[in-house]
Amino acid sequence: MEIDRNNLPRDPDTLQQMVVGLLKEADIRERYLRRVMNYLEKLLRWRYGPKREKVGDEKQLFLFSVAMVEKNRDVPPAEPTPAPREKARRPGHGRRRLPKHLERRRVEYDLREDEKVCPHCRGGLKPIGEEVSERLEYIPASLHVIEEVCRKYACGKGCTVVTAAKPMRPIEKGLPGPGLLAHVAVSKYADHLPLFRQTGMFERDGITLSRSTLCGWMAASAELIKPLYLLMKERAMKSKAVQTDDTPVAVFDPDLTKTRLGRIWTYVGDRDHPYTVYDFTPTRCRDGPIKFLEEFKGYLQADAYSGYEALYATPGRGVTEVACWAHARRKFYDAQTSDLMRSMIMLAYIRLIYGVEREAKDLALDAAGRKRLRQEKSLPILGGIKAYLEREQVNVLPKSPEGMAIAYTLSNWEALIRYCEDGDLEIDNNGAERSLRGIAVGRKNWLFFGSDRGGETAAVMNSMIMTCKRNAIDPFTYLKDVFERISAHPMSRLEELLPDRWAAARQVASA
Repeated sequence: MEIDRNNLPRDPDTLQQMVVGLLKEADIRERYLRRVMNYLEKLLRWRYGPKREKVGDEKQLFLFSVAMVEKNRDVPPAEPTPAPREKARRPGHGRRRLPKHLERRRVEYDLREDEKVCPHCRGGLKPIGEEVSERLEYIPASLHVIEEVCRKYACGKGCTVVTAAKPMRPIEKGLPGPGLLAHVAVSKYADHLPLFRQTGMFERDGITLSRSTLCGWMAASAELIKPLYLLMKERAMKSKAVQTDDTPVAVFDPDLTKTRLGRIWTYVGDRDHPYTVYDFTPTRCRDGPIKFLEEFKGYLQADAYSGYEALYATPGRGVTEVACWAHARRKFYDAQTSDLMRSMIMLAYIRLIYGVEREAKDLALDAAGRKRLRQEKSLPILGGIKAYLEREQVNVLPKSPEGMAIAYTLSNWEALIRYCEDGDLEIDNNGAERSLRGIAVGRKNWLFFGSDRGGETAAVMNSMIMTCKRNAIDPFTYLKDVFERISAHPMSRLEELLPDRWAAARQVASA
């Protein structure tokens, strides 16, 4: 509203209308400024700040938590809570002993002959023992050529010529052996070394391998183990509960002037099906997860992405939604700049329900014990959260950060409290988010996928490597053995090459 300060009206009603208009305009600007400040703080934290969502003043949050505990104290526990176990003492910071499995090369240092004489009596010195110390040395990895010689035999009369057969190669008529393929795959997908850097490393060893050659090797390797990848997917889809999430990746498109966004999806099986399987889609269209999960029946824990709604809403589909409290907490954490008091209260509430999860972990409870503990302690706290949000929802603006956080939580409430129904369910989706951490680190190094096929190759290779890490298996040893054996391995016994089965078989063999 434009006002002429030199010619103000004298009518009280007109002045009153002007004041109301100015107050309304000021309110709009204030809300806009708060929204912009909230966006600015999130941007600065994403660019420069720590990724951990830690509250600035933990003491203030602790006071809110204490107040809520006092408020809920009238809820009697079903049985006394055992005292928490003492934490194990942290190891010291001194030098640790070198692992025994490393090869030892003994180097002896002896006195010269003229030094083996006593300086006092001039008698000869006799050996009485030795002092042994260790130092760690590095020998660079080396490449060597394997000459495969197939002997030929012929009949003395010239009737027949027979040549000895050689084992099948991972890539038919290809140059690399299984160890080299495993090394390139682990370097790129586990250690995040782009192929152009690996070509430079090979050049230092006197071997010229182009980036396109290495790309072809990885594509052929992924095609070789694709049946094993599909078997892992099939086993993961038999899980009682699957966690899923997605992250964007840049994809090169020759028809565009810049890269486009594709998606890597992760699907984390439960503890009875310890497989982490990735999928690549050119877009974030819901057809990707719906197709991947077409055989799945059980609990699906994910964020509130609308693409999953078709899975939950289809009658007889058998997929039950489980939401993530970490996503809900993040929205209140981001709303601190616009509404500190309400955000801190909600963060304190969420801290209480996570405290119940820590208690269950400290007590090493099984699924039945976790369910019982959640029913006794978490449900009363969750009831307090819902009552507080419903009471405060009418006091905040719907489009404000706090209003959107409250709306998100209440609209997904049934899915958010579903983890209390089953002790095998998790309170959040952090397992899936952790499985995407390697993708997030890797894309800062390799920058983009060269094509959609490159994304599919990455999905297969990352599935193998992440499942190896989840099962505490060295990915290089596993991939080298699989590349060496899978070409001649019977498809009817393919499950023997699954990472968990492979590790169990090797453990039995070594025992």
